[in-house]
Parts: sequence; structure tokens; C-alpha cells
Amino acid sequence: MTVVTVPRHRAAVSRSRRRRIVSVLRRTAVLTLLLLFLAPVLWLLATAFKTRVQIYSADPLNPFFAPSLDNFHGIFSLFQPGKLLFNSLLVASGTTLVALLLGVPAGYALARSESRLTPSVAYVFLFLRMVPPVAALIPFYLLMRDIGLLGTQAALIIISAALNVGFVVWTMWTTFRAIPPVVESAAGLDGCGRFGTFWRISLPLARGGVISSALTVFLFSWNDFLFALLLTNPGTATLPVGMLATVGSVDISIGQMGAFAQIATLPVVLVAIALNRYMVSGIMKGIH
Repeated sequence: MTVVTVPRHRAAVSRSRRRRIVSVLRRTAVLTLLLLFLAPVLWLLATAFKTRVQIYSADPLNPFFAPSLDNFHGIFSLFQPGKLLFNSLLVASGTTLVALLLGVPAGYALARSESRLTPSVAYVFLFLRMVPPVAALIPFYLLMRDIGLLGTQAALIIISAALNVGFVVWTMWTTFRAIPPVVESAAGLDGCGRFGTFWRISLPLARGGVISSALTVFLFSWNDFLFALLLTNPGTATLPVGMLATVGSVDISIGQMGAFAQIATLPVVLVAIALNRYMVSGIMKGIH
């Protein structure tokens, strides 16, 4: 009895020890990656509250310093970040609305299509999102010039929606595919037409995918710099373009750039935290 029990006990102890080691290694890896991702963000946050002397001191990474609001006072007096923030919110919200109005019905139509080419068409839409924006820069610029929209927020909304609607179509295609058609068939038996079924049944069930798509498109549009730089004027510029003003001909105001970054990041972080679970579920449905 003892001869059999002791080896089993030792094997159980060995397995338990291996599991603990693996758990420790996983946690260490996660914490290391988290530190690598957060280090630049925390450094920029600290920089926003440092004076120029503190930033260029002998120990710039010292976490113990007297915080200052000089950088925020400087950008509010020189660069009108409130106006830049309004323009960014207008463009990002408009882009999101247009992309959803076009992409959600298109994704639903693809999901309910019985054609063998449907998956290929869906991935073509996804491929369109992967095209480098710089490749479409000149055609979009000439188009906006010819229709008289250069220097307006409408130009950015149209272009950003055109670049991102393919992603919405692909995401909603995968989302609507996960909804059993039998649910819609039951609604049809109750007298609902195709649009009524989509609006009352399928769309509420696809809420997670819609919110995920909306948040992703909002982030893409919010972070756009290339088109915002070339297609806006000082009155319609967005936050990424406004941050460029902190770069002088011979110097870079790192502190003011850090303050700009906090203003640009805070609204997005709040929205992402509020809608995080919907974004994760939508992405996972897209992967599967």
C-alpha cells in the first residue's frame, strides 16, 4: 500500500509545483507586458505636470516632483484646445454615425445572403480598411477640392467614413451570422417584414457588435492625423493637428505636448471604459 501511495503523492506534489511555477511565470509575463505598455503613458502623464526645468533635470524619471499646471495654462492661452476638442468630437461622431448607417445594413444583407461569394465580398470590405490611407490621399484631396469641401469638417467625415465603413460591414457580417435565422423566421410568421425583422429583432440582438464597431470607428477617426493635417484650416483643425503646434522650428515643448495628450486621451479613455465589454465581445465574434 505504501509503495503505491508514496509515488502517487510525489507525482501530485510535482504537478502542483509545476502549476504554481507556470502560474508565476504567466503573471510575471503579463505584468512585464503591462509595464511596457503603461510606461510611456505614465511618463507622458507625469511630463504634463512638470515644468521645463523638471523635464530637463538630471533625473527626469524621478516620480517625486512638485506638480505644476503651467503646461495646461500655456496650451489654453495659445492653442485653444477647447475648439480643437469640439472639432475632433464633431468629426469622430459624424464619421461613426455615417459608417454605422451604411455599414450595419450592408453587414446584415451579407449575413443573410445565400451566395457562395458572400465570404469573399465580406473580406474584400475588410481589405479596404487595410489599405494605407496615404494611398488614397491625392484622390481624396482632388475630390474634396472639386466639390468645394476643402477646409471643412464635412470633408474629414466623408473620407474617414469611406475608409472605415468596410470594417463596420465585416464586423456586422460576423455578428449577424451568429444570430440564428430561425429567430427571424418566427418574427416573419408574426407578420414582420424584412425591415421590421431587422429593426425589431436582429438589430437589438446585435447590439454588442454595433457598439464595438462604433467605438472602433470613433477611435480610428479620433486619431486621424494625415487627412486632418492636409484638409483642414486653423478653424477646423482637430486635436492631433493642434498638437503639432507644440513642435517649433528649433525646439519641442514636451510638457505642452504631454498636456495636449491628456486632453486628447481622456474622452476616449472614458468612452472605452464605459463600453469595454461590448468592444471585447464584438471583436471575439469577429475572430470566430
